[in-house]
Amino acid sequence: MEVNEIGSDMPVEPEDLFEMANLYPSTTGLPMTVWVSPRGNAHYDLRVRVNMTNGDQMDIPDTAVVVVRPTPSVIAGELSPAGAQVVFRWISLNTDALVAYWAGQIDTAGLCQRLKPLPAQQQTMP
Repeated sequence: MEVNEIGSDMPVEPEDLFEMANLYPSTTGLPMTVWVSPRGNAHYDLRVRVNMTNGDQMDIPDTAVVVVRPTPSVIAGELSPAGAQVVFRWISLNTDALVAYWAGQIDTAGLCQRLKPLPAQQQTMP
């Protein structure tokens, strides 16, 4: 299998990028932008893409891929230990909404209504 732009053998199709909802730090409480998508034709379980650079950047080659189930973990790209921990906390806080979006039970507007931002005290490691 061919390696894609994030150094993974997971294919990134143009339609995958089109279907992704980008969520900025002001929405998530995370220091970086994340992307989520409905399942579509995916042959894998729920994942989110996380920008490896803090801020409102939307640079798909600069992303890590994090699986949601059964336990959040980075499967491609790299996040700092602190960055991974805050992303895992955000995923845990929003698993139900992410799963409903992935399953096509809610649309992007419904996802945005259900998402909970990471509380300020959980945005950084102690």
